[in-house]
Parts: sequence; structure tokens; C-alpha cells
Amino acid sequence: MKVSHNKTRRERIKLSSRSKVEGTKERPRLCVFRSNAGIYAQLIDDATNATLTGASSMDKALQASKVTKTEMSKLVGKTIAEKAVAMGVKSVVFDRNGFLYHGRIKALADAAREAGLQF
Repeated sequence: MKVSHNKTRRERIKLSSRSKVEGTKERPRLCVFRSNAGIYAQLIDDATNATLTGASSMDKALQASKVTKTEMSKLVGKTIAEKAVAMGVKSVVFDRNGFLYHGRIKALADAAREAGLQF
């Protein structure tokens, strides 16, 4: 079975960035995953290996709105930021998970910043 060059490239970048990015309880890691169908974001505390909260485009409340993928990314970014602020988290470490910082990843990050997160 042949592995796609893009997938191996993303995995290599992901391993490189994960060696430098680490989340704590005070400043968790905002990890983003993008698929063709949706986008997912999680706040992760690497010290305890625990997911604090998460948001995705597959949430029932967000799926009701019929918008483009980029606009859905903005909604997910706003949702994860609101959940984080409600938990008392103001600052996070952004983990783009090997994806390029443009398009839907950038839209999610910008929306999270506008909703009150600092990174």
C-alpha cells in the first residue's frame, strides 16, 4: 500500500512541531485537526494527558447552520474560545498539527483570538 506524500509530509512536520509545543493546565495546547468533511479543536493538558474541552463542526448546534467550510471553522474557533474562557483559560499554545497556517486553520485561529484567547 502506497502512502501519500502529503500525509507523510504532514506527519513529519507534526512530529517536529510537537517536540517544541507543550500544553499545561494554565496554558493548554489548542490542537486543530482538519479533514475534508469537518474541523475539530481540542484544549489539551499534556502534563496530565487530558483533554479539557473540545469543539467540532460535527456538533449538533453548529451543523444546523448551513455555511461554508471556512465560516464553519470560524464558528468552531469562536466556540472553543468561549468554552476556554468559561473554564478560566485565557492563554493557549496553538498546535496546527502539521497543517499549513492558512485557509480554515487560520480562520479558526483568528476567530479564537477575536473571542478572547491569546496565543
